[in-house]
Formats: sequence, structure tokens, C-alpha cells
Amino acid sequence: MAERRRMALVAYLKAGPSASYPSSWRHPEASLDDLFTPGRWEHIARVLEAACFDAFFFADGLGIPDLYQGSYADYVGRGGQLTLVDPMALLPLMARVTRHLGLGITLSTSFMPAYIIARYLGSIDLLSEGRAAWNVVTTARDFEARNCSMPAGLPPKDQRYDMADEVLEACDALWSGWEEDALVLDRAGGRFADPGKIHPANYQGRHVSTEGPLSIPRSPQVRPVLMQAGSSPRGRDFAARWGEALFCTPATKADALAYRQDIHRRMAAFGRPPEHCAVLPSVTVVVGETESIARERAAYLESLVDPELVLAASSWSVVADLSRIETPEALDGGGSNQGVQGHRDRMLQVAREQGISFAEAVRRPRALLAGTPAMIADWMEDWFKSGACDGFILPPTVFPSTFEEFGRMVVPELQRRGLVRREYRGRTLRENLRELD
Repeated sequence: MAERRRMALVAYLKAGPSASYPSSWRHPEASLDDLFTPGRWEHIARVLEAACFDAFFFADGLGIPDLYQGSYADYVGRGGQLTLVDPMALLPLMARVTRHLGLGITLSTSFMPAYIIARYLGSIDLLSEGRAAWNVVTTARDFEARNCSMPAGLPPKDQRYDMADEVLEACDALWSGWEEDALVLDRAGGRFADPGKIHPANYQGRHVSTEGPLSIPRSPQVRPVLMQAGSSPRGRDFAARWGEALFCTPATKADALAYRQDIHRRMAAFGRPPEHCAVLPSVTVVVGETESIARERAAYLESLVDPELVLAASSWSVVADLSRIETPEALDGGGSNQGVQGHRDRMLQVAREQGISFAEAVRRPRALLAGTPAMIADWMEDWFKSGACDGFILPPTVFPSTFEEFGRMVVPELQRRGLVRREYRGRTLRENLRELD
């Protein structure tokens, strides 16, 4: 009997008041009084594990976006996707109350030394018994560079990806430096570790070097699961070489199918089988007991949206001041090294699909998939079985109720169809992501 793929589910989180849907913090169900309490994050970790999600990851950036009108006033004042607590401080809290859920964090290869990244993530992976994930970013925004000792801004995109390749190679050498049985722990004989089984990295690249060995012993999955969101040609090559879970934002099923097929072609060139990388489009859902209830909920969410915040958020997405730019051609003016191809592609896909201009597309919030549990499961099953994806990344429309309702109403329907696990089988996050029925 042929093995059947299982749909992967990954939650998109932000360590702040709202995630990718603008103004969602204004909803009466959105919790705000617990923003700085451990209980907020422990609760959502339990909810996601009870719903058999593979993992969550914290989207992150190093600063407050100041792209719209040259100021951070609208983005922070109107409540954009803000990081109010360093997610690295939250992962241990969430690991403590779960046993299987993957724990993902975003770290940039453009600013952090490979040794520090390997040390952070190796520690989380070891303490969680192999559940860490790293959303690898090269950083595409100059305001982050200015916050990290780069007053002149970012280096060129291809150079950033060259640096990222070297950071990954260096981290890999560091994580692999400890053999599985390097720790002896022999009290009677006085042998704590076997130095012959602990090896230096001795990595030397054009941009990155590290000697090692890492002080952190090997984790059960050796290295964290690598997430990525490359969309430019260079970014897709990087994703095809390293990625194990790819975050993408296609506007249509056809766009998703084309992206996944392209990634598989590029993976083949690196000698990687397609099943070693899950392609995960983002979908924003609103669940209702009936279709009319779902649509009413979606309409209410849309009524809360602040148009200025949409433009500020879209400016962050496409990395351009949309108070001054009306056409996609103007995005690349001025020879800037900034830019996120995936977000720009999605805006253009939305404009094409809906028959509207680029200027109109960037002024609209992300489309909502509103419906009953069966309707949402139908849509997800169609994309999954048609080969457009290997699962989904789900951001909350309202935190935490989106995940509570999805776990209570949609997941059982997906389980009934045999698309989502009923229990975890793997020992590590990587094993669970690659699980087949």
C-alpha cells in the first residue's frame, strides 16, 4: 500500500499585540492584558499541541519599521506587527509546557555570528529534546541594519545570501562537532567527556569564520529544522539547498503550485529529495458554525481595519514608502539593496487575480478564508491534494481565539479525512514533519 502524505500545520506568531492581519488587536476577543505574562505564551503552546500542530514560529525583526512616510509613528501608533518581547526568552517557557510541539524562532544571518546562533539554537534544541526550528532570514530592510552597526545599510542581496550560506555551513560544522556519545559521565572513573569525540569546526569562508568546537553537546536531531521564505531566484536556490519548511504567500493555487514545482526542481539540482522540504503557504481563516456566521465575523474584522495601518504594513512588506509609490515599477528605483520578493510577488498576484491596480492591492488587508469547518477543510484539502502545498502556515486573525477555534472545529474535520495526525509519532520535530501515514 502506498504511503500517504500528511498535512503539516505551523502557527505564525508575533511577540506582540497582533500578527499579520492589521488592527486585529482591536477585536474584543483579543487578549491584551497578558502581553508580558508567561501564561499568554504557555497557553498558546498548549493549545497548538492539543491540536497536533507540527510547530509554531515567531516572525521577527530587529526594530520598529519606519518605511511609511519616513517614520515609525503609524506602525507603532496604530498597532502593527510589533515584537515587544524577544522571542528567545519565550521559547523555554513554551518548551516547558509541551512535549512534541516544534519551537521556531527567526534569526538573521546578516548580523549574528555563526557561533552565537549555533549556541542559542543548540541550547534550545538540546533542552527541548530536538524540537527547535530556525526561520533563517538574511534581512531585507535598512532600518534593521542601522540598528545593528550598519549605518550605511545592507550589503547587496546576493552577498547577503552568500553570507547566509556560509553561516549555515559554519553552524552545521559546529552542531556536528560533538559525537552522539561524547559525554561519558563516568563518576567512578572521573571521565566526564571523551575529548576525542568533540571536534573543532575550523570553518573559514569569505565572510564567516569560526574555530570551535561548540560548547553545546549534540541534540537528538543534531541541528534545528531550517525554515525559510526565499522567493527571488537567489532566495529560492538558498531555500532549495537548506530549507525543510518553506513559508510562502501565494495569492492563488496556481501560483502556489508553480512555486512548489520550482522549488522541487531546484532541490533536485542539490541532490535533495522533495519530501525533505515542506512547502507551506500562509492562509488566514475565520471559522463559524455556519457560513453566514463566518462571513459576519470576517466582515466585523474588516470593519476594524485602519487604512493607514494597512499602508504602513504594506510598506514594511514591500520595503518601500507606499505614501509616495503607486506602481510596482517604482519599487526598485534608487538602486536600493532592500526588498522582499515574496511580498511583492503576492501584491502583484492579488492585483492580477482581482483585476485591480497595484496601488489598490497594497491598500487591501490580506484576504480571509471564512467558512464552516467543512468549508475550510475542503479548501485546504483541495490545495494539498492538488500538489500546491505540503501543509499550511496559519497566522491568527484574533489572538488566541483563532487557534482555539481552529483546533476545536477544523482540526477534527481534517483528522476525520485522514489529513492531519491524531497523535505525535516522532521523537523530534524533523521526524514529525517528515511523517507519513
